[in-house]
Amino acid sequence: MSGQARKWVWKSSTSRGTARLVLLSIADRIPDAQCVAYASISELMERTNASRNAVRTSLSLLADAGELEVLNDYEGPQQSTVYRMPHPAAWLAKVAAAQQADPELRSEDVEPLTDTDPAPSLEDLDEERLRKHRIWRTAGSRTGSRRQIPTGSKSAPPRQNPAPGRVGKRPPSGADSDPQNCSEPKVNRRYSSSGAADLTSAADWQLDDASLSWAQQQGHLDRLGEQGLQAADAKWRHYRSASSPRRAAAWAADWKSWIAREHTPTPQRPNLHVLPGGSPAPQAGMTKADLHMTALLAAVDEPTGTE
Repeated sequence: MSGQARKWVWKSSTSRGTARLVLLSIADRIPDAQCVAYASISELMERTNASRNAVRTSLSLLADAGELEVLNDYEGPQQSTVYRMPHPAAWLAKVAAAQQADPELRSEDVEPLTDTDPAPSLEDLDEERLRKHRIWRTAGSRTGSRRQIPTGSKSAPPRQNPAPGRVGKRPPSGADSDPQNCSEPKVNRRYSSSGAADLTSAADWQLDDASLSWAQQQGHLDRLGEQGLQAADAKWRHYRSASSPRRAAAWAADWKSWIAREHTPTPQRPNLHVLPGGSPAPQAGMTKADLHMTALLAAVDEPTGTE
């Protein structure tokens, strides 16, 4: 019966975006004509690849639109929330009644669903069939006690918000925006505290054997010469001295890009220099303004096209 429920979502549902994906995910789990299925928040997050807020907001929108009902009197495995899709349930009940009167009648020949065709009453749910699909009535009153919609046993994706408080007969409303919440915190960011020890500055970065082998294989060592390569390395470290710390692999890639663009020394200028006067490094005691001015003069004196 999940096929009939999905067909109704594609053809008749007014839901959009993440809400439509959530409804399709629930429809995909419907086992019979009662159109009742269970799903945890984390399972819906995994199926739709959406954040917790987006899923909870979608459930609230679907409940407001009357396309989804939360059955607080029932629960699935691991206290999963139980839902019913009333419109497909009403359609299948109408088809069953029409085929009971005319066994040869096809479902395609049944009149379309109208507002006068309500879904079967919740009191008429076949609990024995529900138990076969691992859905049981909760302990307590038939009117349903207030309980929190659980998140299920599966671990949620890394990007998530804290679980909200207790709710009533329908899922609580989330953020006003329906798209996935891109502002939610992510774990293991590039510059998280756990990876800070791997970061280094350009001045402290050590030229590794792999980078030297690359320069030799690509012909840059023969083109620039050892002194020219050393001068280009010093120039690169000077221009990257104010850059934020990076990982060694990032510095190696940036260094290779710089060396590949470095000009070949001319006979009139056999040695590349970092600063005017051939000094390979800024003089001690220079202010930041002096460093910038010296670097600017060096660029004017010998443009390389790499700045």
